[in-house]
Amino acid sequence: MHLLIAGLGYAGTAVARLAIGRGFAVSATSRDPARADAPPGVAVVAFGDAMPDGVTHLLATAPPGAGGDPVLAAYRPALASAGALRWAGYLSTTGVYGDRAGGWVDEATSVAPTNDRSVRRVAAEQAWAALSPRMAVDLFRVAGIYGPARSVFDDLQAGRARRVLKPGHAFGRIHRDDIAGAVLAAMSQNPPPGVRVFNLADDVPSESAAVIEEAARLVGATLPEPVAFETALAGMSAMARSFWNENRKVSSRRTQEILGYRWRYPSYREGLRAILAEMGAQRVP
Repeated sequence: MHLLIAGLGYAGTAVARLAIGRGFAVSATSRDPARADAPPGVAVVAFGDAMPDGVTHLLATAPPGAGGDPVLAAYRPALASAGALRWAGYLSTTGVYGDRAGGWVDEATSVAPTNDRSVRRVAAEQAWAALSPRMAVDLFRVAGIYGPARSVFDDLQAGRARRVLKPGHAFGRIHRDDIAGAVLAAMSQNPPPGVRVFNLADDVPSESAAVIEEAARLVGATLPEPVAFETALAGMSAMARSFWNENRKVSSRRTQEILGYRWRYPSYREGLRAILAEMGAQRVP
């Protein structure tokens, strides 16, 4: 089995590392192969160059731009002629569900994007799904990604953590390693041609302030002063405003059942402790 990861970023690198351990040959694209920080055993190729021979699985991690999905733009002819290719995965976002006024969505919920980024994501999902007559296509709708070197601990250490209070605005997260675990579980099922939708979101949607409070408690850091959402709104970027303007809870129960994979970190509490353990921290209760 040969996995090609189009976009060796934060999540893609975790998938590559796990796939190598599961016996896959792994190649990955990079716009600058000479500077790519690839795990041992991963063959890095320049993005847009010829697809490596014998690719059986393809994971696309790059977000779409105004011109559409960059991976499909670069590789569509190669995908059509890749005889060994039997599975494609696309890392999308739970943002495609739009605003649900705090209500729940699941894998069967219709998309309802409310900003330009999410509209482009839906278009990219549809473009990938169009490949399904000849291969399996899995769409992974990913919640807020966190993990080592990308967590609230880094914000606390840098002094940029903000404890914004907006009661009732709870959202899901997903640890980097659970993204990798879910992707490998999906690939390993060898599904037939068709489209599947998976939600990669933990089991406990939570307010942003609660996560900051738990992280500060774990490391004994000074808790940032609370800031009312209405006060914080004035200084937010357009992207931050779009995040706070949407409110939904994402269920992944069906995803975990179908994949036979339970989250290693079902809430931010377990995830934060795991990050501290990986960092070699001592102040873990």
